Amino acid sequence: MDYISITNLSKKFEGNGQIVPALQGINLTLSRGEFACLLGPSGCGKSTLLNAVAGFIQPSSGEIVVDGRPVIEPGPERGVVFQEYAIFPWMTVYRNIAFGLEIQGSSATETAGRVDALLDKLGLREFRDRFPKDLSGGMRQRVAIARLLAIDSPVMLMDEPFGALDALTRRTLQDELLRIWRESGKTILFVTHSIEESLYLANRIVVMTYRPGTIKHDQTVTMEYPRDPAGVEFNELKRELGRLVMEEQERHTRDEMKMV
Repeated sequence: MDYISITNLSKKFEGNGQIVPALQGINLTLSRGEFACLLGPSGCGKSTLLNAVAGFIQPSSGEIVVDGRPVIEPGPERGVVFQEYAIFPWMTVYRNIAFGLEIQGSSATETAGRVDALLDKLGLREFRDRFPKDLSGGMRQRVAIARLLAIDSPVMLMDEPFGALDALTRRTLQDELLRIWRESGKTILFVTHSIEESLYLANRIVVMTYRPGTIKHDQTVTMEYPRDPAGVEFNELKRELGRLVMEEQERHTRDEMKMV
């Protein structure tokens, strides 16, 4: 059965006397346990679509259903990680990770056990009493992921979570995310503008067109893990996806030139 179902989804934003069509006629289904990347140039509606699945914004038309229930607002079954390290600066690492469990009413014993296990799993044990200002960007993102895992959301929605990190830290966290995904069987919808990142992580890549965002191409990726970015199949797919994305980038550039 389809675990996430998006049907005829469109979204328009209004402001300053203008109507901007961000998404148009999106039809997409994900199976339970799938790792799908939304790929495309800036302005193609990737984050808008992710935020609609999260329940942060309402579509202008169409429907999103997750595990048989229509999405009308945010919910604990859909956890979100952003690029901007959305953790509380006034809380320690431990308190940040424990926050969602406390809101859910978990006992102190249950919370402590879950948080301690995540501190070990994500290499945060020695930072448990530190505040976010004392952490590197990579460590802050580990905390954000740990906080999401603490509440055990079956769906992980990730909006360019590694985009601001250096290459080495990014690869380390990509490998950590793949390990978590394979161990947990969670369903992941991941936004990126990096073709290589999408090929390294996902078993499905959805390429979106420039505004209004529609689905241009839906690519199943069957390469075994771990994937080799220097491999022949990896680079063949990289070239093909690059061609598709560049077509949309060039269309964007042409549209901007017409407006000058």
